[in-house]
Amino acid sequence: MLDKLSGIEQRYDEIHRMLAESSDDYQRVNELNKERLDLEAIVAKSKKYRHAMTHLAEARSMLETETDPDMRQLAEAEITELEAAIPGMEKELKSLLLPKDPRDERSVIVEIRAGAGGDEAALFAADLYRLYCRYAEARKWSVDVLSSNEIGIGGYKEIIFAVKGRGAYSRLKYESGVHRVQRVPVTESSGRIHTSTATVAVLAEVDEVEVNIPDSDIEIEVYRSSGAGGQNVQKNSTAVRIIHKPTGMVVACQDERSQLQNKMRAMSILRARLFEIEAEKRRNEIDSTRRSQIGSGERSEKIRTYNYPQSRVTDHRINVSSYNLPSVMEGAIDQFIDELSTRDEADRLSAVGMNETETSIP
Repeated sequence: MLDKLSGIEQRYDEIHRMLAESSDDYQRVNELNKERLDLEAIVAKSKKYRHAMTHLAEARSMLETETDPDMRQLAEAEITELEAAIPGMEKELKSLLLPKDPRDERSVIVEIRAGAGGDEAALFAADLYRLYCRYAEARKWSVDVLSSNEIGIGGYKEIIFAVKGRGAYSRLKYESGVHRVQRVPVTESSGRIHTSTATVAVLAEVDEVEVNIPDSDIEIEVYRSSGAGGQNVQKNSTAVRIIHKPTGMVVACQDERSQLQNKMRAMSILRARLFEIEAEKRRNEIDSTRRSQIGSGERSEKIRTYNYPQSRVTDHRINVSSYNLPSVMEGAIDQFIDELSTRDEADRLSAVGMNETETSIP
């Protein structure tokens, strides 16, 4: 680890020299500044770690040679303090040295679809959409609906929206999967508790240069957009349906007033889906047993349950529950995301042989 940290510090110093020499090349300066910012936290913690290790060695040397009782007591106290602090510093550094998902800083496209449960599932899909809107709002991210299929009572068979903000993917990627709700539906007169599901897929936004889609691979259809209940809401054919021939994937957008805007939105969704398919293939090469994000939407395939009668929300991947369901439905999901992120990091540390029990203290 020390060799790796030394190389990073050398690169950090080199970037500073290069910035001084590249002041007229704005594109180069931007690239170097981005790399500098990426390394800044590691370099700062690395210097703090090296400083602590140096002081620990000096304190131990003093303890071996010093005869004055007061000085020996000071050395012992410093040794105790540093030996307690250094493992934590090492853990932080190992986490920073883990390879980052290059998509983590990106904005996302979120797709929510009603699963099992009919109208109640569609209403739950609308509740999840509102939840993510509240979460985005708290983080100063913007939300932009790309496509929706609304039912007459306020639910969604499907809603696709972009969440734009730095780091959106790093947080929301853990929301992919089947969400289950247990409650008495507003459409249920007898008061029986129903179980319904909605599926969530979180895709990182990608640029055109990252996913090249030849014109020959797509078929574009235009039609008049319709509202809830199927009535036409536009006189002109502004809605766009894109069929990706190699995969059979279909993307439709009708929420914008112009055909061009709907086409651009549909293409952005298609690019994100195709990028995720390739990313999934790469992940499966590493772990052939990994399940896909969503599953079939059946009630048994769940990542989180929202139990209204008990005001409880349980994330089944980490066995963590909140007993403040109203707060969760207003976007308070960081307790789940933080724990999922921590577990994910621990798994990756373990995979590269850097578990928490390791220490450099001799």
